[in-house]
Amino acid sequence: MTGRRSAVDALETRAAILRTAADVASVEGLEGLSIGRLATELSMSKSGVLGQFGSKEELQLETVRLVLANFRARVWEPAQHLEHGLPRLLGICDAWTRYAMDPGYPGGCCVATFTFEFDGRPGRVRDELARGLRQWRSTLVGEITAAIEAGDLSAALEPSQAAFSLDAIASGVGPARMLHGDVDAGTWAVRAMRTVLRAP
Repeated sequence: MTGRRSAVDALETRAAILRTAADVASVEGLEGLSIGRLATELSMSKSGVLGQFGSKEELQLETVRLVLANFRARVWEPAQHLEHGLPRLLGICDAWTRYAMDPGYPGGCCVATFTFEFDGRPGRVRDELARGLRQWRSTLVGEITAAIEAGDLSAALEPSQAAFSLDAIASGVGPARMLHGDVDAGTWAVRAMRTVLRAP
């Protein structure tokens, strides 16, 4: 029983470190993560934090995975039960803008922050982020294609172009809200997404 409790404690500690790492990185970036800072935030020793991951790079990688998983849980999962085609696609757009308006991190959307930080920097962290974003882009293209094939959207709509446009709109919500104080940014984004899709 003691061994099982210890394993549970270790998982809970790891989860707490990653949640704190995501909060810190949303403001200061992944490069701003420091073992010492996390140890102080969590009232742990540096060796206790480092021992969970082995290196700063592994901590960064796990933080990226956590953020991508949270994104999928907030944006994809609420819409996946909806009817295939336009209903699901519009559900994704609604969930995506809700997430963009309130991603749950003090510095705003971590996906956007990490993308701007690592898009031009080769390495494992960039590769992990790119993998997750490629998967998301592929999901969007698939949903748009399904809506076209169902006759819900115009056959003239190019799925990859539309997915790019939806992503660009969603990426603009955070800066509009946090930098410019646009409280209606989410509503505007949904309207812009519907315009891209030429949906009613």
